[in-house]
Amino acid sequence: MWDVAEDLNAMLVFAEHRYYGESLPFGNESFSDSKHLNYLTSEQALADFAVLVEYLKTTIAGAKHSPVIAIGGSYGGMLAAWFRMKYPHVVVGALAASAPIWQFGDLVPCGTFFSIVTNDFKKSGKGCSESIRNSWNAINHLSSTDAGLQWLSNTFHLCSPLKTPQDASVLKNWLSETWVNLAMVNYPYKADFLQPLPAWPIQEVCKFLKDPSLSDKLLLQNVFQAVNLYYNYTGEASCLDVSQTATKSLGEMGWYYQACTEMVMPLCTDGVHDMFEPQKWDFDALSEECYRMWGVRPRLSWILSMYGGKNISSHSNIIFSNGGLDPWSAGGVTQNITDSLVAVVIPDGAHHLDLRSRSPLDPKSVQQARAMEICLMKEWIEKARHSH
Repeated sequence: MWDVAEDLNAMLVFAEHRYYGESLPFGNESFSDSKHLNYLTSEQALADFAVLVEYLKTTIAGAKHSPVIAIGGSYGGMLAAWFRMKYPHVVVGALAASAPIWQFGDLVPCGTFFSIVTNDFKKSGKGCSESIRNSWNAINHLSSTDAGLQWLSNTFHLCSPLKTPQDASVLKNWLSETWVNLAMVNYPYKADFLQPLPAWPIQEVCKFLKDPSLSDKLLLQNVFQAVNLYYNYTGEASCLDVSQTATKSLGEMGWYYQACTEMVMPLCTDGVHDMFEPQKWDFDALSEECYRMWGVRPRLSWILSMYGGKNISSHSNIIFSNGGLDPWSAGGVTQNITDSLVAVVIPDGAHHLDLRSRSPLDPKSVQQARAMEICLMKEWIEKARHSH
């Protein structure tokens, strides 16, 4: 965005999503109960952006007739696409990077996400994904005794020791999430999107995971080395906290509530096509958990009614870019739908690599993707100028 804004002589506007950061509609009360959370929806957020754009056009000198382009990555990418769909008079087009707009209902298989994660590890080192697949049983064996729980707590340098076999499932979830995060941030250079990490971090992690046939304890010592690279690349962590997977605050509270209402993304694993423990998609369990947390229940098909699911060919001027290494591409648009609903696939890209600043270490595929994106944006701008 920084580079593109310069190329196009554009103004860059970052609008904070309601309920995130400092934009709390009810101050400290905002997250107190579902009555105050009622206004945390994608529809309301999009309406905010529409009102904001109109406001900026009337208050900033020279902006009145400027075409506007929506840009976003991940959930922001979904919002960018939906913004163009719902407010085509406000934005002339959208770049939706790594936007899993189809990770809903049964539009895509629930297992593809985790098979992409697995593939990243499989490609990054011999024995790597197999070691991770074997680690779950090793944890199950060890967590069945008190001594084993103690050993796990010490080996993983956990900030709070595991007390019961149930705690071991928290450890396993934390590990799973770590592998997923690594897949998302598998960038070609040093970066700190979720954590400070080396270039191609999965390759670095896989150096510790070469031998899947080791005994339980040796295998898990290697798994510790691997996750320690993710959590402690800077060497400053004295212990690992299994309640946290990213040091950056990404507004988990707000997102968790949204996942309990509109953003219901079915995910599942089978342990065969992926390196995880088999886990079916369990909507009822999610529903109960959401009710317990917030007093709300998720609406499974609302997003499809609202934004059209796969039936979006009546829209125009949206670029959907996805990275081949990014698990979220499972729910992304990876093939052109029409001439102006364009898919850009970046085989060597992780999560919205194309939105990051240019780097000498960028793979060719992302340079080409960016060139195409800019080319299309220029077309939109030209067209808007002529029609004005």
